[in-house]
Amino acid sequence: MSRFKSMVEFSAFGVCSRLGEILGVSSARIRVFFIYSTFLALGSPLFVYLTLAFIRNLRRYFRAAHNPVWEL
Repeated sequence: MSRFKSMVEFSAFGVCSRLGEILGVSSARIRVFFIYSTFLALGSPLFVYLTLAFIRNLRRYFRAAHNPVWEL
């Protein structure tokens, strides 16, 4: 079960776990919130989730690409 959870978390961009770390709430509660709010709001929270995933991936890319000349 742990391997499955880590695989899903890796493939799901890690948005819920990062929000859980920031807010101090378990990532399972945030996932449930996204699921219920997506059904109640007819899919609009899905756009919020995808936007957060995009921003998270951009930040990861820029941190990996950041290699100043003086840090050789």
